[in-house]
Amino acid sequence: MKPPPARPNLIGKDFTGWKLRNEKASLWKIAGDVKLSTTNDKELEPSGEPGTTPLLVNDLKVGKHGSDAYTEKEFGDCEVHVELMVPKGSNSGVYLMGRYEVQVFDSFGKKKPTKADLGGIYNTQDPNPETYDAKAPGEWQSFDIVFQAPKFDADGKKTANAKFLSVKLNGKEIHKDVEAPKPTGSELSGKEVPVGPIMLQGDHGPVAFKNLRVKEVGK
Repeated sequence: MKPPPARPNLIGKDFTGWKLRNEKASLWKIAGDVKLSTTNDKELEPSGEPGTTPLLVNDLKVGKHGSDAYTEKEFGDCEVHVELMVPKGSNSGVYLMGRYEVQVFDSFGKKKPTKADLGGIYNTQDPNPETYDAKAPGEWQSFDIVFQAPKFDADGKKTANAKFLSVKLNGKEIHKDVEAPKPTGSELSGKEVPVGPIMLQGDHGPVAFKNLRVKEVGK
């Protein structure tokens, strides 16, 4: 039997397939490599042309505000894998449907993470501290998210909340069956809908992403 086809990487060698919430403020770059800045540990240094694994880097400098980036394609029920890197003290987020955020933050060393720490369902649920293992700034980390979109009846009335069926941080499950009764903050739109884009927060702090892969459940 042939192995199943690999999920396509939504981060390519250019910005095809992406939109910006504020194009004029955007500092997103496609790069081949990234590391902590040698002059400021609160910043990143992207470099090189994109290779086989392109990087999407928000090259935000301290004191600056950038732009959120989101996919043109929209998703409902889905499984998401993404890898990320932050410098010291940085803050970003991965939004399902542009509305429900899994927090990205420098939470290295945290023993009692909150909903505002790396992997928290923002404004909604703290990660499980027993399985929590956030890595140091400048190290690649991963999310694996199984997400269920909100459901609606024929009249458009919501019949079920959005739900994070599972969230894994660096391979360890930190959430299971967490409902998001409403958008979690700084969302693309406050209106809940059956499908929406993947949004990467870019107006809070520097962050790098790679290997963003989405499997649509039921398709």
